[in-house]
Amino acid sequence: MKEKVSLVKCEDYEYSLVKESILTSFENIGGIEKYINKGDKVLLKLNLLMRKRPEEATTTHPVFTKALAEVLIEYGAKVIIGDSPGGPFNTRMLKSIYKGCGIEDIKEELDIELNYNTNSMEVKNEEGKILKKLTVVEMLKDVDKVISVSKLKTHGMAMFTGAVKNMFGIIPGVLKAEYHFKMPDIDNFSQALVDICLYGKPVLSFMDGIVGMEGAGPSAGDPRKIGAVIASTSPYHLDVVATSIINLEPTKVPTIKRTVEMGLCKGNLEDINLLGDNIKDFKIKDFKIPPIRTVHMVKENTPKIIRKISDKLLKPRPIFIHDDCIGCGDCKESCPPKVIDMVDNRPEVNLDECIRCFCCQELCPKKAVEIYRPTLMKLLSKL
Repeated sequence: MKEKVSLVKCEDYEYSLVKESILTSFENIGGIEKYINKGDKVLLKLNLLMRKRPEEATTTHPVFTKALAEVLIEYGAKVIIGDSPGGPFNTRMLKSIYKGCGIEDIKEELDIELNYNTNSMEVKNEEGKILKKLTVVEMLKDVDKVISVSKLKTHGMAMFTGAVKNMFGIIPGVLKAEYHFKMPDIDNFSQALVDICLYGKPVLSFMDGIVGMEGAGPSAGDPRKIGAVIASTSPYHLDVVATSIINLEPTKVPTIKRTVEMGLCKGNLEDINLLGDNIKDFKIKDFKIPPIRTVHMVKENTPKIIRKISDKLLKPRPIFIHDDCIGCGDCKESCPPKVIDMVDNRPEVNLDECIRCFCCQELCPKKAVEIYRPTLMKLLSKL
């Protein structure tokens, strides 16, 4: 049985066009009534990574969110919008992000609820491969169904962030940093992301690919027009379609590779029933993909001096642009191994202890962190 994935053209964020694209997406995958009951309380789990303006393409666009919410409300569902962004998970932070990302305005226009439940709960995750227990946001108890509403973006550590990685947002605030610290290896970290998605079980996944982000995502890249609204019952197959559009071989993406290993999808279009517009009309051959990957050339028992030389020659590392830095300290607060210090109100990192998760870049509000990639690593990455 092939998994249904809807692909609909939508050129810009003109409200009527977006709403029509979402209605068509529901029709393509069998109709809203197949997944949502009238009276259901539905969580739209957005990508609200940090306080960013909609035009920066870091977060799920408010027009996309409003259109999807209105379709659900008109059908007879109740809608709650939420996410656990990077950094502290508290009411003050949520209010700031809802306002800065344009989500607060939706509440004034539609009968929806914004989540302010910042409690967490311990749960079992029997389907998980390495994460059999999780701490997740309590807002999941407050809803009947979850719809993942992700943004099409590349990612400096995970290569691509889509429907699967969007469910990482059910892990409360700074607890996400612990996963980076405990699993700096991308293979283990990507498996954890898949395990978390398996627990979250979104009944549907929508992706805002009208304008995505290329390059140093998920927050420091560049907006790129794609013109796509993608929807599916399977976040795994949705990500395969999304990566295929941006000329990224799906199985090169760690999360997709893990789903293939678990038998959740094939990692190509063979097990997908693609409905709607022709994928050939969306293909972008020059989409900028960050060439970051872990290169393991030496073992832990190798002499320290050899490992230091190897790290210098091969490992990517964060570079702080002090002229652009505003001294907010977000990089220090978001660093999982706590190896960033503020010196004269500017960040300095201990590279010997840096785990290369690049949370500092991901959560910098001013794009003042760049990732330096050694020339030798670039060459090896192409082999």
